[in-house]
Amino acid sequence: MPASTLVGIVRPMRRKAFNLYSTHLKTHFGGRVHKISIDAGFGCPNRAGGRTGHGCLFCEPGGSAAVGIERHQPIRVQIEQATALMRRKYRAKWFIAYFQPYSNTFAPVARLKRCYDEALAVEDVIGLAVGTRPDCLSPAKFALLADYAQRTYFWLELGLQTIHNRSLDYLKRGHDYSCFLDAYQQAKAHGLKVCVHLILGLPGESHADVMATADEMARLGVDGVKLHLLHVLEGTPLGERYKQGEVPMLSRDAYVAMAVDFIERLPPRTLIQRLTGDGPRHLLLAPLWSMNKWEILNAIDDELERRGSMQGSKYRPTGLW
Repeated sequence: MPASTLVGIVRPMRRKAFNLYSTHLKTHFGGRVHKISIDAGFGCPNRAGGRTGHGCLFCEPGGSAAVGIERHQPIRVQIEQATALMRRKYRAKWFIAYFQPYSNTFAPVARLKRCYDEALAVEDVIGLAVGTRPDCLSPAKFALLADYAQRTYFWLELGLQTIHNRSLDYLKRGHDYSCFLDAYQQAKAHGLKVCVHLILGLPGESHADVMATADEMARLGVDGVKLHLLHVLEGTPLGERYKQGEVPMLSRDAYVAMAVDFIERLPPRTLIQRLTGDGPRHLLLAPLWSMNKWEILNAIDDELERRGSMQGSKYRPTGLW
């Protein structure tokens, strides 16, 4: 069957050739667990008045919020509305409160604690995931996060995107790789599980550059990764550059091959939390093929099967763990 006929088709379950996060959750908790994206109203040090003035090149005004998030509602209300939907739609049993938009450690410790406690107090919320930047943490904040990791299921999600400083400068991230490495090492010293966010297809990065990022994640022995394809949104500085013809896009097949190459280099224990990403449809400029998420995921499965490969097949243990 041609790949083009697979759009929107969810295939019957088959054994994955990679360590899937959703499978880990079901095994760990003994039932279906869903992450609920919530907006606690935090800002970002890299936005207006911050390091670069307008934030990262790719970030839309909503701070990478999930579609449909009720950002003006109290945290408890956001979670209760989302869990009711997930129970009806997916028969979900338990939930992880995911503090997603902007930088969710960008506030005094007392406020962070109030927000996290409010989320954990909602019925059937069995854990927290906190997304933030590596330059938005401190000893007091690490201590707070470590306390939650001792008493609930907890993940720290760190936005990195790439290990290459020239690309971080291009993206106007406002930090370098050494900043990430310091934050990562402190997180691990505090006993935190860390999921690293990465972007494939950045302008100016070769295949070898991307594989260098994969090899570095392997060396660190990261607990989890989220792979995002570079997509361009209306209302972003990257979007303006794209309109000027300055931002090349990967084809779907090129992205699939690169993602599989990346997966092969990761340690088998690393949990794959995401293999693609898609922006809000009303803002998406490119690539339009990214809207067909199941087609991409099926193609990644097919490519691993075609190669007779799996996660870790090209991993060489030289890491820190």
